[in-house]
Amino acid sequence: MSTETTASAAASGNAATDRFRQSGKTSAIQADVERVNLLASKLIKAANDIVLEERVSYDEFNALKAWLIKVGEDGEWPLFLDVWLEHSVEEVATDHREGNKGSIEGPYYIPEAPEQQSPATIQMRDDEQGTPLLFQGQVRSTDGSPLSNAKIELWHADEEGFYSQFAPNIPEWNLRGSFIADAEGNFQINTMQPAPYQIPTDGACGQLIAAAGWHAWRPAHLHLKVSAPGHELLTAQLYFPGDAHNDDDIATAVKPELLLEIQPATEGAGVQTTYDFVLDPEAK
Repeated sequence: MSTETTASAAASGNAATDRFRQSGKTSAIQADVERVNLLASKLIKAANDIVLEERVSYDEFNALKAWLIKVGEDGEWPLFLDVWLEHSVEEVATDHREGNKGSIEGPYYIPEAPEQQSPATIQMRDDEQGTPLLFQGQVRSTDGSPLSNAKIELWHADEEGFYSQFAPNIPEWNLRGSFIADAEGNFQINTMQPAPYQIPTDGACGQLIAAAGWHAWRPAHLHLKVSAPGHELLTAQLYFPGDAHNDDDIATAVKPELLLEIQPATEGAGVQTTYDFVLDPEAK
């Protein structure tokens, strides 16, 4: 891997931390005393139960202290929580849905990507490496009606597993875009097939992975946010069949209904896939 492109865990982690702070996701949170008491008490009890059941030593306790400090210094709390906890939060948040099931957002989302009317080609370098991919489909409501002018936000890693704005020397909006479907909810987006990648391993999360004897791989995937007025926002990741890590994704985010069907392109080089989105109406 080129050292000009490789992102350090600290640089990537701090970028994710800064993006989270700027996201406004915590601005509307109201702390309910009873709820905080319940959740914090259960978390602390669970940690103490592990100490007592596993007879944790002071050496292990101090190693945990040092590791938690390093997580903060490396800015890797977003990465840690997104990889090992978000999949359960996402499951709770979407278990009521009749339409598409979602997946985790992950730490690399950037809002307000350049907008284009479909059909379109995502922004990429002139010499972007990889297999051309035509991603197409339709956005509908749960009653089957097409959702005119639905928005499809798409972002993903490049062929080396790096995301723009989280690795050096990649154009700002590379492989990121917002696409507006037509009057029948149809969309066509030309992009490149992403590669599997390892989450950063030179920081605190990598230290945990190595100490536990785990692997750091995520299967290749497309990130999406699909939205339409009057409907719930869908956040999803879509995966490619045959990937070696679909069954043991470090982030535990792969679901059978999120696997794409890949076919040779009917026009030109590369491959294509069709995937439809069904959005749930907002509760009234």
